Amino acid sequence: MPILIDGHNLIGRIAEISLQDPDDEEKLTRLLSSYRARTGKAITVVFDPGAAFALPKSRRLGGVEVLFAPHASSADRVIARRMQKHRNPSEWLVVTSDRELAETVGRLGARIQSAEAFALELAGSAEAPPDWRETPPSPDEIDGWLALFESRDQGQTGE
Repeated sequence: MPILIDGHNLIGRIAEISLQDPDDEEKLTRLLSSYRARTGKAITVVFDPGAAFALPKSRRLGGVEVLFAPHASSADRVIARRMQKHRNPSEWLVVTSDRELAETVGRLGARIQSAEAFALELAGSAEAPPDWRETPPSPDEIDGWLALFESRDQGQTGE
């Protein structure tokens, strides 16, 4: 199920990213790219327009589609329009805690997940997998490897 995210709404729920940070969109996109790599889910994130400068309308970063709303619009409007134009909005998960947007896309049939719940999902999936080096091999594993290499060495010297 593809995911459509209200970007600044989600940033406001992630402790490690501040809306005051000039690189907040980039940081969220990197986090979403990592999530996408682990889950394989298609992700589109929509940000409100920048106040003082023109941002590119869209781009792809790490497999995540990044959209910026036009200056006369908002991320909420872009998300609502996308769901209105989509043939089957029920195929989409929209991540937002904006009640009005959630009601609008929910009426169209989209699934809704709060930004708080998705932020927790991102935080839980951001944990690194355990490093194999953290657990030393057992004595049986060491004996098995030694036996394997000793038998290979003996086979090579006998030729």
